[in-house]
Amino acid sequence: MEFLLENILNLIGFLVGLAIGIMSIIGFRNTGSPTLFRLTIAFFSISLGFFVIWAGYMAEDFVIKSGNIEKGIQTLGIGIQTVGYFFIAFSHSIKSFFPKSRYFRSVGIFPLFLVSSAQIEHIFRSVSFILLAYGAIETMLSYFENRNKGAISVAIGLALLAFGEFLGWYSFVFPESILYSVSMTIKIGGLIALFIPVSKIPLTKIKFDEGLE
Repeated sequence: MEFLLENILNLIGFLVGLAIGIMSIIGFRNTGSPTLFRLTIAFFSISLGFFVIWAGYMAEDFVIKSGNIEKGIQTLGIGIQTVGYFFIAFSHSIKSFFPKSRYFRSVGIFPLFLVSSAQIEHIFRSVSFILLAYGAIETMLSYFENRNKGAISVAIGLALLAFGEFLGWYSFVFPESILYSVSMTIKIGGLIALFIPVSKIPLTKIKFDEGLE
């Protein structure tokens, strides 16, 4: 039952991410906003990540039948989602995202060459959590400066995604619990919260950059 629930949640995540990606690209065509272009890449990446994991569950259910999804497929899906989270954080915090020191930039990449494939998934989840938490904090600071109501929905969405990634990482500690399904549900809720401000852009033709910075 839990396997089926996780399968369904990944499918829902794929469809929700795809819907937001489509709305983002429509908004980009109507406004020409570079931020919306980055968000298009972000949500299509997140959607693709969900799809890869869902496909892994389907392959397990109908072909492999080993009882567990292939770790490599799950790691790949999570890695693709992390790319999407990077573009989301980059879109919401473009002015101050990259550290100025070359040393700190290299530190973030170097550990990837020192770990085994079994640890890569944990790194992806940790990076995703940091990116999303950073984006949520920066967006809330932006709201306090500009009082843009749309920023509240964005901050809530990013915070929910961050919390979902945290629970997803913690589910490895308790693999038989329902934590993974809960984390998936929270992440889908975060995507829906992000959908609210994005869905208004093609109708109003207001540049998304103005609402974020």
